[in-house]
Amino acid sequence: MDINLSGHRAIVCGSSQGIGRAIAIELSRLGTDITLMARSPERLESVVRELDSESGQKHEMIVADFSEPAQVKIGIDQFVNGKKTADILINNTGGPPAGTAIDADVHEFLDAFNSHLICNQILVKAIVPGMKHKGYGRIINIISTSVKQPISGLGVSNTVRGAVANWAKTLANELGPFGITVNNILPGTTRTSRLDQIIDARSQKSGQSIEDVTKQFESAIPAGRFADPTEIAAVAAFLATPAASYVNGINLPVDGGRTACL
Repeated sequence: MDINLSGHRAIVCGSSQGIGRAIAIELSRLGTDITLMARSPERLESVVRELDSESGQKHEMIVADFSEPAQVKIGIDQFVNGKKTADILINNTGGPPAGTAIDADVHEFLDAFNSHLICNQILVKAIVPGMKHKGYGRIINIISTSVKQPISGLGVSNTVRGAVANWAKTLANELGPFGITVNNILPGTTRTSRLDQIIDARSQKSGQSIEDVTKQFESAIPAGRFADPTEIAAVAAFLATPAASYVNGINLPVDGGRTACL
């Protein structure tokens, strides 16, 4: 099975922490040159040093805040104009704040669409020409199991994640003939700072303790535990390899068995 990614470059968004960082590390271990992309230069520099030290390769970073699409466009345009290409793109951005859809303000939906769908589109338009030229491309979107079943209390997130999933399937149909695949990973509850925020918000709303809310979350997972970010990263890394060349246009839950097959 061909999982060698030497000679490939990946742009990994949201890679200063959590799932994005884990994906960057896993791809690097397969030989990929990594361009990290996130808003915190200090955290990015730390991850670059970590990757350089472990792999012996030379990695780099782009500083951009995904709440500001103009920053993302400037960053990726500078990357492309510097005669660089990437044939792997990991779209991964922190989710919107918790809350019901009916109580959300319009600006919350607009902010979420900008941070996710619009920034994804900006990145894809910039790097797909290089993928077409190479005849190889992997676009992998880290979304949520809410694509298959909306999650209570995440109204804005449910909405924008569904939009990204359909955008991705449309791209998969359009780009498949060029050797470019577009797939979505749907992580279940994963040990990240985002999960901590969700559990805390649920605790405050319900009056239950953090421990009780955590147990409720875990009891709904057949595996009986939360995922580690490295487990999501392993799936993303496989989808990026030549071995996954015929996997295209799918929504793949990585959630310990919680999501029903729909």
